[in-house]
Amino acid sequence: MTEFLTNEYLPEVVSLPGESLLEVLESKDMSQAELAERTGRPKKTINEIVNGKAAITPETAIQFERVLGVPAEYWNNRERQYREALARRNEIAHFASHADWADRFPCAAMEKIGWIRPRRDKAGRVDELLTFFRVASPAAWSDCWREPQAAFRRSPSFQARFAAVAAWLRKGEIEAAQVNADPFQPDRFRQCMSSIRSLTRADDDEFSSKLVDICAASGVVVVFVPELPGAHVWGATRWLGSEKALIQLSLRYKTDDHLWFTFFHEAGHVLLHGKRETFIEADESARDAKKEQEADAFARDILIPAPAMKAFLRRRVFACTAIRQFAYETGIAPGVVVGRLQHDGLLPQNHCNELKRRLSLTE
Repeated sequence: MTEFLTNEYLPEVVSLPGESLLEVLESKDMSQAELAERTGRPKKTINEIVNGKAAITPETAIQFERVLGVPAEYWNNRERQYREALARRNEIAHFASHADWADRFPCAAMEKIGWIRPRRDKAGRVDELLTFFRVASPAAWSDCWREPQAAFRRSPSFQARFAAVAAWLRKGEIEAAQVNADPFQPDRFRQCMSSIRSLTRADDDEFSSKLVDICAASGVVVVFVPELPGAHVWGATRWLGSEKALIQLSLRYKTDDHLWFTFFHEAGHVLLHGKRETFIEADESARDAKKEQEADAFARDILIPAPAMKAFLRRRVFACTAIRQFAYETGIAPGVVVGRLQHDGLLPQNHCNELKRRLSLTE
C-alpha cells in the first residue's frame, strides 16, 4: 500500500477523496459498514464521504489512520486538494462570464512579450489577468485601480483605453519590486539632477543602468517598460509607499529629447507634488494643468537653464552646426536642444532631426 503513503495529489480532473477511500477498503477487503463500525461513525457518514457529500474532517482522518493504516496527513491533503480543485473549477466557470472584461486588455501583446501565459479559453485568460494584477476578481481590480482611473475621468478617450494603461502600470510595479532603493531623500534626489542631466550625452548602453542606480540611491525607482498597443502612454509617476517613488518610462516617441524631457518632468512631480497622487502622461489625457505646467517648467529649466537658452536665442541662428555647438557648450545632448526649439515653434518639425538619437527597449 505504499502508493497511499505519498502526500502529493495532483489530479488532472477533480476526483472525489471517496474514490481513494474505496480503493483502500477494497485492498483491505473491508466494507463501508465495517469501516463505520471500526471508526464509530454512522454508516451514512461513511457513504456520504465516499460519494462526496461529506468532507473528511481532521478527526475522521485520524480515525482512518488508526483503522486503515494510511496517515491522517494523506487524508487531510486529499480532502484539501479536492476542495481546492473543486473551487478552482467553479471559479473558472464563473470567470467565463467576465470575458468582456478580459477583452478590454491587449492580451495578445501581453502574451507575446511574456507578461501573461497564452490561454485559449476566455475563462483562462481572465484567470491570467487576475494573477498578473494580483487581484481576486474583476470587481476587485476595479476597486484597486479606481484612483488612477479617477485622475483621468474627464477624458472619455483615455477611459476607453485605461485597461491597456493599467497593464503597463502594473508591469512597472512588478519591475520596481526587483529594484533595491534607499528611503526617499528629496534633497539628495534634487542634487542628482546635474549628474543625471549629463547622462543625456552618454552611450545608449550606459545611460539607463546609470540612471537607475543614481535614482535608487535617492529613493526613486526608475523602470523602462515597453508600451502596450492602445496605451499611448509615455511616462508615469507614483509612490510605492511613503519612502519609494516610481518613475516609469515607455520610450513612446523613441527619441532622446522626448525621453529626457519625460524623465525630468516626472522627477518634477516627485519633488514638487504630493505622495498620494498618480501622474500619467498619455495622449489626450485630462491632466491637472497647474501641476503639469510646474513639472514642465522643472524639466525645461533643468535640461536647458533659462540664462543659457536666452543667450542662444539672441544669436538667432538655429542651424544644425550652431545647435550642436550650443549643446556641447551647455553639456546637453543636441537632440534635446532640437526638441526644445521644435516645441517652442522656433525650428520646423522636420529640421535637424538627425541630431536626435533613436532609442529602443528590449523586453
